[in-house]
Amino acid sequence: MYFYAARQPILDKEKQLFAYELLFRDNINNVFPDIDGDEATSKMIDASKFNMGISEFTGKKPAFINFTLETLSKGLPEMLTPEEIVVEILETVKPGKKLLALCQSLFEKGYTLALDDYEHQNVWAHFYPFIKIIKIDWQTTSIEQIKQIKVAISAHDHIQLLAEKVETHEEYHQAQELGFELFQGFFFAKPEMIKTKSLSPSQMAMAELLYETSKPELDLGAITNVFERDVTLSYKLLRYANSAIFKRRNEISTIKQALVTLGSGELKRFLGLLFATNINPDKPNELINAAMTRAKFCETISKDINAPIDTSIAFLTGLLSLIDAILDEELSSIMDKLPLAQEIKDALITKKGVLAALVILVEQIEHADWEKTNKVMEKLGLKKEPVLESYNDAIAWADEQCQLST
Repeated sequence: MYFYAARQPILDKEKQLFAYELLFRDNINNVFPDIDGDEATSKMIDASKFNMGISEFTGKKPAFINFTLETLSKGLPEMLTPEEIVVEILETVKPGKKLLALCQSLFEKGYTLALDDYEHQNVWAHFYPFIKIIKIDWQTTSIEQIKQIKVAISAHDHIQLLAEKVETHEEYHQAQELGFELFQGFFFAKPEMIKTKSLSPSQMAMAELLYETSKPELDLGAITNVFERDVTLSYKLLRYANSAIFKRRNEISTIKQALVTLGSGELKRFLGLLFATNINPDKPNELINAAMTRAKFCETISKDINAPIDTSIAFLTGLLSLIDAILDEELSSIMDKLPLAQEIKDALITKKGVLAALVILVEQIEHADWEKTNKVMEKLGLKKEPVLESYNDAIAWADEQCQLST
C-alpha cells in the first residue's frame, strides 16, 4: 500500500508554519465521503508507521489527523507520539461520556486535541478542559455564531481558534480581528492585493538568470555578466559553490569557476531556490516551499510524459506558477516584465498545453481533489502510483532546500 495523502499547511498569526493537516485517501480513485472514515484513519496510521514516517511528510511539524469514535476507542492515536500529531475529532462524532473519557485520557498522556468543523452545543463545555484547538469552517459559520463560540470558551484561555477554508487575505484579516490564532486555507497562495510596481535591479538580475538557464545551451558569458553586475548575487553564488555539501578540496574564487564547477543542473536548482527565497522575503515560508515543491514535481513528472518537454522548462514553470502570490501582482503584468521563455509565459497565462497541465495536476493534489487529479493524469497518460510518489519526493526535496536557505 502506498501512502496516499496531501498536506495542507496551518499557519499562525505571523503566517509562520504551525502544522499540516494530512488529507488521506485509501487510493487515488476514492474520494470522501465514499470511504469509511475508520478504515481511512487506520491506514493513515499504518502507513505512517510502516511505510513513510509522519515527520518525513510534515517536515517535523505536527500532523492534524482525523479520528472517529471507533479509531479513538482502538487507541490509534497512541501509535504516534504526542509530538507527531494533533488528534482531530471529526465533526460527525457526537459528544458523550465515552468520548469524554477518551479525550481526558489522551489529554493526560500529553496529546493535543482539536475539534473539527465545530458547531456549538452546550454539552461540549464538558470537553473544553481537554481541548486545545477548535476548528471553525469560515465558509459556513456566521460571525454571530463565532461570537457565540467565543463567549462559550471565554473561561478557557488555553483554547485556540483555528479558521479553516480561509481563501482570501480579507477573510484572514477579519479572522484575526475576531481573535483567531491559527489559519488553514489557500489565502497565502493568492495575491494579497493587486498593484503595479517595478522590479528591483536584483529581482531583474535573478529573472535574467532564470531566462538564461532555461535555454537548452547555457551561455556562460551572459550568465557571468549578470552575476558580475550584482555583488550580492555573486557573493551568494560563491558561498554556495564553496559550501560543505560539495566537499571540494580547493576553494572556488571566481564566478566562471563556480559556474563551471556547479554544472548546468546544480546551477539551475541553485538559481531557482535563490529566486524563490529572495524575490519577496516578506512572504510566508510555506508559500516559497509550495513553489519549490511544484518546481521539483513538474521537473520529475515531465520525464514521464510522452511529449518533448525540457525538464528545466518544466521546473521553472512550476516554480513561477505562484509568482503572482509571491509578488502580489497580476500574473499578466509580471509576465510582461520578466525575460522568460515564451512557452513558460503561455503555459501560466493561458493555462493550456502540457506544461499548464502539469501545474494543474499538482494544484489538484495540493487540494486533495483526487477525482480531478485522476482526470488530469488520464489526459497526460500518467500512472497513479508514480505521480503520488513524485509528489511526496518533491515535498521532501523542497523541505530540505528551504532548510538549507535559512
